Amino acid sequence: MTEVRLDGRVALVTGAGRGLGRAHARLLAAHGARVVVNDPGVGLGGEGGDQAPARDVVAEIEAAGGSAVANFDTVATEDGARAMIRQAIDSFGRIDIVVNNAGNFYTRHGFDETSPESFAHIWQVHVIGSVNVIRAAWPHMVAQKYGRIINTASHTGYLGSRNNLEYSAAKAAIHGITRTLSLEAGDHNIAVNAIAPGAVTRPVRLIPGILDMMPAGAFEPELVAPTVVWLAHEDCKVTGEIFGVMAGTTTRIKVVETPGYCSRNPTPEAIRDAFEDVILDQRRFDAAGLVIGKEAELRGMDLVERFTAS
Repeated sequence: MTEVRLDGRVALVTGAGRGLGRAHARLLAAHGARVVVNDPGVGLGGEGGDQAPARDVVAEIEAAGGSAVANFDTVATEDGARAMIRQAIDSFGRIDIVVNNAGNFYTRHGFDETSPESFAHIWQVHVIGSVNVIRAAWPHMVAQKYGRIINTASHTGYLGSRNNLEYSAAKAAIHGITRTLSLEAGDHNIAVNAIAPGAVTRPVRLIPGILDMMPAGAFEPELVAPTVVWLAHEDCKVTGEIFGVMAGTTTRIKVVETPGYCSRNPTPEAIRDAFEDVILDQRRFDAAGLVIGKEAELRGMDLVERFTAS
């Protein structure tokens, strides 16, 4: 089997000091990429700051024979995003791969506890932060006619997640960004894809009882990183796609439509009569054998069970 190599490529991984970002950065480096390990070391709500997480990952990469530098800027500002891309250029001469992994979180709460401020807090990092980093890297990728951008979506954005509205809405927005930008990026040989990952990370650990439900080894960040490495490779030509990646399973997530009902003169009664068999058309989905998830957490547990049974 020919190894997937990224020799000569330069990658930026945001939020790479812990969890999924750490796993991405380490495996990218293990496959030859030089890596900018970005992490300001803040708490889950964005408070504080600590350079140790990013520095520790760089030390781990270098100890394994790889090449990396630490960066402590925030994705939440344009200046911070420009600074991390500038560091990639100054340190390694180019930027080929962007993995938008950085995120912040709230303790879960109901809709009646949301506010304009709570939405802005989450969106500024997950959504605007991703756009900031892409915008900073974009002219370099366009000039070299090559790039790989990997965003981080979530099953919560497709299937919903109770008491998690701000985060779910932000991750749904990442889908739109990925799909729309891929249409423009293809003209420049830039592939834009996203992963919807699942792993035991700091925010997941806050979910009551979650660790008791996880079999050993089933929900590790290291099970997600191999898909990121492949999406970062020049031979991976797909763009505008979103991949579910958790518990050792990688899936393709698509938004689909039924053929539906069409009429020059639709009426409520006609819609009623066509609703079950023609518009919902559940038999078509059942025959396709595709998975129709009902809730993000339930989908995650299905995949954990699959991992355990494999």
